[in-house]
Amino acid sequence: MKRELNDDKVQFYKNVFALVLPMALQNLINVGVTSADVVMLGKVGEIALSSSSLAGQIYFILSLILFGLTSGAAVITAQYWGKKDIETIEKVLGISMQIGLALGFLFMAASQLMPETLMKIFTSEPEVIQEGIRYLKLVSWSFPLAAGTLVYLNIMRSVERVLVSTVVYSISLVINIVLNAVFIFGLGPFPAMGVAGAAMATLCARIVEVMMVLVYSIKLNRQVCLRLKNLIHRDKILMKDFKVYALPVILNELAWGTGISAIAAIIGHLGSAAVAANSITQVTRQLSQVVILGIANATAIILGRTIGEKKEELAVVYGNRLVKLSAILGIFASIIVLAVNPIIKRFMTLTPEASGYLDQMLMIMALYVLCQAVDLTYIVGAFRAGGDTRTGLILDGVSLWCICIPFGFIAAFVFKWPVWAVYLCLTSDEMLKLPFSHARYRSGKWIKNITRDS
Repeated sequence: MKRELNDDKVQFYKNVFALVLPMALQNLINVGVTSADVVMLGKVGEIALSSSSLAGQIYFILSLILFGLTSGAAVITAQYWGKKDIETIEKVLGISMQIGLALGFLFMAASQLMPETLMKIFTSEPEVIQEGIRYLKLVSWSFPLAAGTLVYLNIMRSVERVLVSTVVYSISLVINIVLNAVFIFGLGPFPAMGVAGAAMATLCARIVEVMMVLVYSIKLNRQVCLRLKNLIHRDKILMKDFKVYALPVILNELAWGTGISAIAAIIGHLGSAAVAANSITQVTRQLSQVVILGIANATAIILGRTIGEKKEELAVVYGNRLVKLSAILGIFASIIVLAVNPIIKRFMTLTPEASGYLDQMLMIMALYVLCQAVDLTYIVGAFRAGGDTRTGLILDGVSLWCICIPFGFIAAFVFKWPVWAVYLCLTSDEMLKLPFSHARYRSGKWIKNITRDS
């Protein structure tokens, strides 16, 4: 009996890492794109780095809404995948694509029509605003392309087709890095474009991504298809389920994403040195969490499929294993955050002020990523897999918008606290919500089979 349990554990972790490793590689690739911009624009100067970072908050908000959309859809598709109901999964894919493309065009239109207004939300420095407008007006043409790609690949991931997104984003990363160097610094016959060059490289990479996704969807994927009829028509009953389970996730990601952007806006008004340090800190956070995000997403897929198979008790066993694994990985992530500081300073051109801020921010971020590792597995993984999508919305909404952002704003502009103290106020949300997410998980109230009989 004991040997059987050990064999089950070995097979379980094999299945986990078969999902996690491609997703972790994809997360690493996504960080690589951001890192390439940060490193290359860091060589140009703080103004270029700060402007692209703040202008990038517009796409950051869009990507988080899209992540919420697809994560909410995955609540449904993962359970129907356990039930092997492909027709319903295709309908959910069609609904998600409709909404995703509409959001992409909406954000593109806003960026084209009022780029200065958007930049002034994040900074009051004229030079940073002007450079940010150059970046935003060009990169925004890629928003609908990125939306379509992200929606399709994330839905495929929820039905355990994780390798395709890794291949697509790997090729995109190489193209982005090469074209970054060409357009930013003006290699060969091309003029040096600076911050606009980074935007041009991103746009070209997004075009290639769409072409690859179209080839895969039309020629290679014969199991879960994107059908024209599902892009035009909506299943009314399924749409009700979509609103119940997906809408809270979209609102959750919107609350979290706009909260992070509000934090960036507050830091943006503390000066370009603070913005540059925060830009580097955020990339470091993303780098340290590539495997953690993979664990959270794998948790959603595995538990969702298991609940869809009506094996709720087994879902709890799997959930406990994944939570423990995420805590261990969180410790390693914290160590990485602290370890990369001297490496960053060797390759980046920073003022003494920005360098000092970076030291302080990375110390705070080390604690942040440890708590977030477990929070993500609870909220993004287990709760969403079980259809308990409102809990994450409540936890993020209260911790960010009722506590961290108001206190951070007061600390920055009323009490005039030092940057490190403001940063601690702004990034304490993961520490605050961890006891509550843990209690919710232990209660078992998050488990619910949300599939319908045909």
